[in-house]
Amino acid sequence: MTMKRVLSVASECVPLVKTGGLADVVGALPGALAGQGWEMRVLLPAYRTLRPLCADWPEVFARDDLFGGRGVVKAGEVDGIAVLLLDAPHLYDREGGPYNSGGADWPDNPQRFAALSWVAAEIARHGLVDGWRPQVLHAHDWQAGFAPAYLAFGGPRDVATVMTIHNIAFQGWAEASMLSTLRLPAHEFHAASLEYYGGLSSLKAGMVTADRITTVSPRYAEELMRPEFGMGLQGIVAARAAEVQGILNGVDESVWSPEAEAVPYTATRIRGKVANRAALCTEFGLEEVPGPLAIVVSRLTDQKGMDLLPEVLPEFIAAGGGLVMLGSGDPALEAAMLDLAARFPGRVGVRIGYDEALSHRMFAGGDAVLVPSRFEPCGLTQMYGLRYGTIPVVAAVGGLADTVITANPAALAAGTATGIIFHPTDATAFAGALRQLAALHADVKLWAQIRRRAMAQPVGWAASAAAYARLYDGILRP
Repeated sequence: MTMKRVLSVASECVPLVKTGGLADVVGALPGALAGQGWEMRVLLPAYRTLRPLCADWPEVFARDDLFGGRGVVKAGEVDGIAVLLLDAPHLYDREGGPYNSGGADWPDNPQRFAALSWVAAEIARHGLVDGWRPQVLHAHDWQAGFAPAYLAFGGPRDVATVMTIHNIAFQGWAEASMLSTLRLPAHEFHAASLEYYGGLSSLKAGMVTADRITTVSPRYAEELMRPEFGMGLQGIVAARAAEVQGILNGVDESVWSPEAEAVPYTATRIRGKVANRAALCTEFGLEEVPGPLAIVVSRLTDQKGMDLLPEVLPEFIAAGGGLVMLGSGDPALEAAMLDLAARFPGRVGVRIGYDEALSHRMFAGGDAVLVPSRFEPCGLTQMYGLRYGTIPVVAAVGGLADTVITANPAALAAGTATGIIFHPTDATAFAGALRQLAALHADVKLWAQIRRRAMAQPVGWAASAAAYARLYDGILRP
């Protein structure tokens, strides 16, 4: 079978660099799409931590004047992923994170990620030295947003383009005075094209020039047409509604697997989960929890609804529930979570930070996972919960609403419920959801049915990869 070719352009990719869910998606797509007849190569910046990895890789592309210095693309393979690293030391060889250092964004971020986009467009136009040239260019989030624009403005247009919005809250802002610096045509600086509230947005640039726009869940695609979710870009999403598609993310089922945990279990052989629950309580210093043991694995931000927990948790604890939390973020919320642990010793345990191995133990041992987000483009946390039989309690937004079947009377009667959905995202509705959680957990037979149904839900990449393949096939140039 002759493989079709797609270039994926992003700022993160598991296992090389990760700050959020974007990296998981970019890292999972190549393997998932291979079975659909698509060969995907992933273009990333060669950050300081990645330069030693590609030191001996062959150069497959080079430009001498790449926004202030020389840039070369080196090709290699990491964990089965065909990786292209853009080695441009003047842009990426620096201490700190991909986007900032010490909490402050790099001031040259517009140039840093315009360079990534520019190289992507050049590869789409001319190909690599080994003759590989993509038929589709797939740009992810604001960091790659200028890639479809460079290709649209500079031609030729024999390569199709896709712009995926993982989180519209981050838009890649730059001053209008940078138009020429970023190699963008002055005649495109108008409201229907590049201009955005008097400046530039790389995300908007990708949205108005790509052949198709995708989001990471169908519900999020609909939400983005409304001001409360679109964050200034809702008009573009609505105007291009016919070219907008929501495709759910998936999870790596080989990595997130209850069968592979220290004490394994399955939907029909659940005793391992009981042992994991006891071990989790011991690890967090909890006493016997008579009701449901809830877990939270999250960034501690208002967007994630974490500010609601201090208001709703006392009633949940009084009803017999317990909570273990892993996360970091807003210092005020970190302090509030630690205060909850101090107020309810033996029933609430908190760890500030992130620990991948601990998060696995939490999903393996928890009864339920709480995701009270105010907006959630897709979310992977609730999918991990489904996979592990750790029942999701989620707000009715984005991918949360697309992946969880709420335990209303009709779903319970039909035997289809997989979790609890509440609306709106406020303390009253959240507290009601926790009361329902406690009641369901108390019905041993019903709880077992819901858990089995949750663990039977497809949360892998098969369906999503097929959807992306159909999307690519539909926009291929003759």
